[in-house]
Amino acid sequence: MSRELDALTSSTLKHLREQWWTDTFTEFLVETLRPRAGKRILDVGCGTGIGEISLARMRLSQVDLFGVDIVFERVRAASEAARGVNAHVSYATADASQLPFGDKLFDSTYCVAVLQHIRDVGGTVKEIARVTRLGGRILIVEPDNAARYWFSSLASGMEAFELGQRFFGALASARSESPAAQTGPLVTGLLREHGVLPVSVQLFPVTVSHLGPPDKRVWDGRREAVTAAIAKAPDESLRRLGADYLKSIELYAREASNAGPSFVEIQNTMLFATVGQRADS
Repeated sequence: MSRELDALTSSTLKHLREQWWTDTFTEFLVETLRPRAGKRILDVGCGTGIGEISLARMRLSQVDLFGVDIVFERVRAASEAARGVNAHVSYATADASQLPFGDKLFDSTYCVAVLQHIRDVGGTVKEIARVTRLGGRILIVEPDNAARYWFSSLASGMEAFELGQRFFGALASARSESPAAQTGPLVTGLLREHGVLPVSVQLFPVTVSHLGPPDKRVWDGRREAVTAAIAKAPDESLRRLGADYLKSIELYAREASNAGPSFVEIQNTMLFATVGQRADS
């Protein structure tokens, strides 16, 4: 699984789901959730609807797809996108820790890259279990944000990565966002705590490598992302840290260009796709 992931523009996979969602992942979703005619499938934290759009393209017949997200604008965007697909899709604005559904309503429930945003992770897993029928499938996919790998053949690249981690970490703390965590490996235990029998864990590596200097588009994207983050920084000390980070990227870009074909950059994060089955009792 390899898409336009970039550790220099974000310290976690929190806001990059659309950038690593591939056809292979969609096929895994279908195989895991086992959609059949008459089944109801819930997407908890649907975002702008990439899950439903991807499943609809698999030409599922007579399957009811539901999605909830806490942000109204994302739900609206998902609803608009769903108008152009041949599938029965419904959306609602809702908090993942307080789902507006009755008990045992869905045949399958899935949650992709959402728990890492939430402080009450246990409460959310409990809600996912509650709305899933007995014997139903549950799929939770989360990264291990605490184990992000980065390598650059240039010292300036390693320094830029370290400074970026400091900047994005401080920015998240200032916004009172939940810190980067190894959510993915912990899901199996969370499922057991809430009456869900773990069935399997599959790992999806999210990897990007550059042999030779990245093209101008990559560097422009890095500059734009960091500049946008600086603009949202709530205080001057963070803005100064962001400005220092931007300077380190400029230095890194120059040295990468000078290095030519000897330049190497590799980054990787692991996604943990944990499948569970709601216990019969």
